[in-house]
Amino acid sequence: MSLRDKMLAVMADVNASVAEREELVELIAIALLTRKNLFILGDPGQAKSYAINTFRSRITGAKQFERLLSKQTDEEQLFGRLDLSSLIPGSVPEAALEGDTVYQNLRFDLQCFLNGLPQMKNEAATFEKLAEVSNKLDAYRKAVAALHPCEPVVQTAGKIPEADIVFLDEIFKCNDGVLNALLTALNERKYTNEGRTYPIPTISFFAASNEIPNFNDPEEKILAALYDRLELKVVTENSHRLAILKDKLGGSFGAVHATISLEELRTMQQEVAAVKVPDNIHDLMDDVLCALRAQIPVSDRKFLSYFSIAQAKAWLEGHTEVTSTDLLVLRNYFWQQPSDREFVTGTLERLCVNPMQEKVSDLLAMAQDAKDDFDNACGAAENVRTKQAALRKFRGELVRLYQMQTEMAANAGSDSEKALTDGLLSELERISKAAHEAIGFTYTP
Repeated sequence: MSLRDKMLAVMADVNASVAEREELVELIAIALLTRKNLFILGDPGQAKSYAINTFRSRITGAKQFERLLSKQTDEEQLFGRLDLSSLIPGSVPEAALEGDTVYQNLRFDLQCFLNGLPQMKNEAATFEKLAEVSNKLDAYRKAVAALHPCEPVVQTAGKIPEADIVFLDEIFKCNDGVLNALLTALNERKYTNEGRTYPIPTISFFAASNEIPNFNDPEEKILAALYDRLELKVVTENSHRLAILKDKLGGSFGAVHATISLEELRTMQQEVAAVKVPDNIHDLMDDVLCALRAQIPVSDRKFLSYFSIAQAKAWLEGHTEVTSTDLLVLRNYFWQQPSDREFVTGTLERLCVNPMQEKVSDLLAMAQDAKDDFDNACGAAENVRTKQAALRKFRGELVRLYQMQTEMAANAGSDSEKALTDGLLSELERISKAAHEAIGFTYTP
């Protein structure tokens, strides 16, 4: 079974566990394949947490971290607490001794001696031996302490700095004290404490909330940066409650079958990054950007990071390179407010489902505008020279449009697109011929 088949099997199993969450499940996969962060917006009881937890439980070997945030949540609960022993001169943080084989062997010897002490005779020799074993451990600890400088150490075991996958529920309820730490973690995968910066191995952060902050409110505006770092966004909605109830009663929820390992996921990420993005896709996305900016703000930084999401979608579809229809997944990337979703989806469908048709229609509209200008100029002209000048201008515009048609024909990726560009050329010739005949000039192709 290929790695793609394994990922699709996991997605199918998770979809069998939750109803009407195909879009969410696909985005969870895409987030993991691209190391992006995902935000889920939805009312309580819509299986947001369940879908995420079910999916991430299928990734074996991955360290997980989950926390329901509140105003009382502090940095220590998320990132670990300072080991006070690391600040005491002559002391050694426990973390420094955990991997020390000599220390662990000496400690084991002492523990074994203490365990057998009740069965030993209450004699001076027994306690002399105890002192000997104990002094060896103490002496070794002091020697290690002499080699370790006194500097702060954060105990991160079981916290975000050691997690591969993180789920933060009700993320916008975090307080100002942890906001900056979360911003750096989500964006740079780093955490700084007591002047030391720790790398964070987290592949993806998943976050959920019942609502989006009101960024016009001065008190909530500070959360805008946090919201922006959650690149992928999806809204969950229920519409077929009876079908969900039927599945629950039928016992189809909760079956576990397919899994993938953490190493397999990393190899999948490499395969996704190797998916080719053709130049015509970049050109198409530039058209999409211009169309989106007519109504919603899209930063250059966000736009320039689109391709990895398209690569992941193409990989899941079994494509060796990104196609125009793979770009439809970006409907969950470009919107900021839920009210933007319809416009973003409509724009992508209009430009990406049949991008050549859109370009052909635009070029024909320009040709017709040029013809209308020519007709108006000739209708108001009383001498031949004026009409000749109008025709020269018209033909110049048609030559420019013909050059665009030639480039479009060269980029046609299928027989249907080639047919569209051929039809466009015929239509340009028809418009040109009609203009010549209108003023009695010999038609020149």
